[in-house]
Amino acid sequence: MDASLTPSPEWIDRLIDLGVTAGKNILLAALIFVVGRFLVKLLNALFARMMARSSVDAEVQTFLRSLVNILLTVLLVISVIGALGIETTSFAALLASAGVAVGMALSGQLQNFAGGIIILLLKPYKVGDFVEVQDTAGTVREIQIFHTVLLAYDNRMIYIPNATMSSSVIVNRTQQATRRLEWNVGVSYGEDMDKVRATVLALLAEDSRVLADPAPQVLVDKMGESSVDLCIRAWCATDDYWAVNYDVNRLIYDRFNQAGIEFPFPQTTVHMAK
Repeated sequence: MDASLTPSPEWIDRLIDLGVTAGKNILLAALIFVVGRFLVKLLNALFARMMARSSVDAEVQTFLRSLVNILLTVLLVISVIGALGIETTSFAALLASAGVAVGMALSGQLQNFAGGIIILLLKPYKVGDFVEVQDTAGTVREIQIFHTVLLAYDNRMIYIPNATMSSSVIVNRTQQATRRLEWNVGVSYGEDMDKVRATVLALLAEDSRVLADPAPQVLVDKMGESSVDLCIRAWCATDDYWAVNYDVNRLIYDRFNQAGIEFPFPQTTVHMAK
């Protein structure tokens, strides 16, 4: 064998040193990662417990917990990179130089972050509110740094970007303590309107969930093709809205039948030519 191709003892010793150093760095980085993940989870749990004991609003708590989790994860990644022997200062400089490009690529997420700040400051909704936005409806579960999490009627979790939530029309169904209910009922032509009105007001008065102030209303809305259409309005506590809505619907049907008030149905009169 050519002597020039034979590795010198110095090169072998250097390779061994590099291998040993790299092995130590990898083991140290792995140890830091494992311990760091445990510490991140522990600190997140402690921070969440501290937030729960404070008087901070629930939506602010979820936002801060999400932000702290991301910051701790970034610190862990930097620590692991430093343990591998990579200069964190040069890595930070590289990260800063790449930040502009990444920021442009993630401009939508930056808008979502800004939208989350706007939501927390203006408070158009809070955790527990039932909201509607862009044909989507649900109960607000969390306000994260990039998304608002809604729980739909059918138990679906819906994640809506905060930029959308902060710039769209939001209907908050539960922000106020009371809500107005409205029923549209048709009765046949020829029915005594005073009797119909008294029947409706009586059944509403029997339900303690229906508020006396503002007083319920029974109004003639319009004259339909085959019915006199009534508009019935009443107020109740927001938490009772759906229960009262369905219960009164059933009561109207039962009481009208008991009182002999006829519900109309479309009819067609056919004249046979002789």
